[in-house]
Parts: sequence; C-alpha cells; structure tokens
Amino acid sequence: MSQYKNILVAVDLSEDTTSILRRGRAMADPDGAELHLIHVIEPLSFAYGGDIPMDFSGIQEEIHQQASQQMLRLSETHNIDAQHQHIVLGKPEVEIHTKAAELETDLIVVGSHGRHGLALLMGSTANGVLHGANCDVLAVRVGQDK
Repeated sequence: MSQYKNILVAVDLSEDTTSILRRGRAMADPDGAELHLIHVIEPLSFAYGGDIPMDFSGIQEEIHQQASQQMLRLSETHNIDAQHQHIVLGKPEVEIHTKAAELETDLIVVGSHGRHGLALLMGSTANGVLHGANCDVLAVRVGQDK
C-alpha cells in the first residue's frame, strides 16, 4: 500500500507528460491514493511584462482551450475523472503549491530536465516546486539529457 493519500501530478502537456503521469500513478499504487493532474498556463502578460499595449485575452483563451482538450485526452487515456483535473492560470510553482495545499497533497510529482550550469542557476519550475513545497516532491527526469 502506498504511503501517499493525495498525489498531485504537475504536467506541461508536452511529450514528457505521459512518463511523468505514469510515475505518479506508480506512486499511487493500485490501493488508491487520489491522483490529481494540474496544468498551469502562464499569462502572456508575464512573458511580455505588460510593455506591449496589446489585448492578449483572445490568444490566452485559445491557449486555455487547447490545454483543456489535451488534458481531456490525457485524462481519458489514463482514466482520471474531471474532478481530478485542474487547469489554472498563473506562475507554475505558486499555483502548484496553492493547489497542493488545497488538496492536502502529500506528494507532488513534477518533471525535471536535469539542467546544469547556468540553466540550473536561473531556476526551473521543478526547482521552484521543490523549494516551496510543504510535502514530498518527486522530480522525474525527462528530456533528451536523461
């Protein structure tokens, strides 16, 4: 039986998502920790700092719709019900911590590209999640540099 009761799997809906989700499912084991998925969409205004006088709402809505469709396909494939799927807008590490606290998560599973040097110093979502979490964090190594 798994020692975890509530697992939050953070996914970016990239090609690495399935391996991250499989690891989260393995940690849940068949006896059934609750498994939740979260995908965080960063507002386009974060990327441009509000310096461009443009309305991004249409583009942001399109990004949300595409993420919703991908999340639905992923959830159907891996048998995760709608109440356990979360798409939120914000800064990934902040929103992952917020949802983890809300769900009383005892394990967060997140992908990590295992970067070194300058990329490591500049930080990553996995690093941000690890350093602010109030529960265990499993960083699943993904990407070409495994």
